[in-house]
Amino acid sequence: MENSLFWKDQKRAKKISKENSEIKSWVEPFVEIEERFNQLKELFVIAEEEKDYNFLKELSLELEEIDTKLSDLEIRKMLSGELDKKNCYFSINAGAGGTESCDWVSMLSRMYQKWATRRDWNMEVIDKIDGEVAGIKSITFKFEGFFAYGLAKSEKGVHRLVRISPFDSSGRRHTSFASVDVIPIIDEEIEIEILPEDIRVDTYRASGAGGQHVNVTDSAVRITHIPTKIVVSCQKERSQIQNKKTCMNMLKSKLYEKTVLEREEEIKKIGGEKKEIAWGSQIRNYIFQPYTLVKDIRTGCESSNIQKIMDGYIDEFVYSYLKKYG
Repeated sequence: MENSLFWKDQKRAKKISKENSEIKSWVEPFVEIEERFNQLKELFVIAEEEKDYNFLKELSLELEEIDTKLSDLEIRKMLSGELDKKNCYFSINAGAGGTESCDWVSMLSRMYQKWATRRDWNMEVIDKIDGEVAGIKSITFKFEGFFAYGLAKSEKGVHRLVRISPFDSSGRRHTSFASVDVIPIIDEEIEIEILPEDIRVDTYRASGAGGQHVNVTDSAVRITHIPTKIVVSCQKERSQIQNKKTCMNMLKSKLYEKTVLEREEEIKKIGGEKKEIAWGSQIRNYIFQPYTLVKDIRTGCESSNIQKIMDGYIDEFVYSYLKKYG
């Protein structure tokens, strides 16, 4: 990179710069952890000799911080799959439960937006369909950030909510379901062939806010890939052409993911099967009444602090999944 002719070939230069950044993202944190740990070892000896217990306490807290950073680096090491570094489309869909499930989708949507914000990811709503009475029937985000797909893939599956419904005047407990799907966004240089006869394109009027244009034109687009029955949709843009372009990108990403999952046994195992959004297929339970508990069925990880979880602090569940299946 220090060669004066390095930037003459822009395409090659960008590729090497990207590789350099990736290597630095591993080496620099490790060197920092190693240096801080060696410094702490020396300071611990001095503090013990002088019986400075307050200083020992401060050093212990710093050691815990180092341990946390090392754990984060270990999690990253597990994210070594071909898709893990990529950005992703993140979809939430209401399942069995009617209005309750639509409200549950809106709650999950808030949770994941807070989680993405805490990770400093860029976030954009690609598609959204409001519920008939309340909440959201389906929503798709575009997440751009460090290991977005690798971390978000742990959330793929059905999420089950148990609570006293605010929509039930009798105050009875209800069970609701929502499914999460995660698709890696492929790079432009990856070519996926889609034959025109293999897709069906439907247009419809976009829902939600957007002014008069949204209400009177069929700007929203839905594409069905006939051989695989994969369906993608977008209504973010006012232009039908732009929405179709986004749909095609989503479809190519989903087909590429399917190819990789079939080729690599490890990633295929992580991906799991597409299940019905109903009883018996959930990956995580969120219980609000009669007690509070969030429990991941796959890993056994659980927390009684349900409000903290719903505020986007879900890393313990993400990490436990990666440690078991990563």
